[in-house]
Amino acid sequence: MNITHIEHIGIAVKNLHESIKFYENILGLKCYSIEEVADQKVKTAFFQVGQTKIELLESTDPDGPIGKFIDKKGEGIHHIAYAVTDLPAALQHAKTSEIKLIDENPRKGAEGLNIAFLHPKSTNGVLTEFCSIP
Repeated sequence: MNITHIEHIGIAVKNLHESIKFYENILGLKCYSIEEVADQKVKTAFFQVGQTKIELLESTDPDGPIGKFIDKKGEGIHHIAYAVTDLPAALQHAKTSEIKLIDENPRKGAEGLNIAFLHPKSTNGVLTEFCSIP
């Protein structure tokens, strides 16, 4: 498996537009994209910080993954995503290493990336995402 960099850090928020204000007005970052990913029941906002992005995630459905996360744990870091050169190979490597996969196969995520998640029970409590390099 070849991880090239941290692609993004996902942060669950209750209110996307209020959270964007903090990142722009206090941290001086610029939101360059807002997107809804309907099948994941989430709206996202992205900020570039060097080679890494910050992805804010607002639930569009209280029963969606982000809605449940916020209900259970509150706002905060949701996941860390790593860019990989070969997503199917990275998933296969994780699976043969007895890591529990949330996604057996890649699926479409925000920004058109192919993504897959590893279960936090197998990754020291951290929800881990692999992203294909476009």
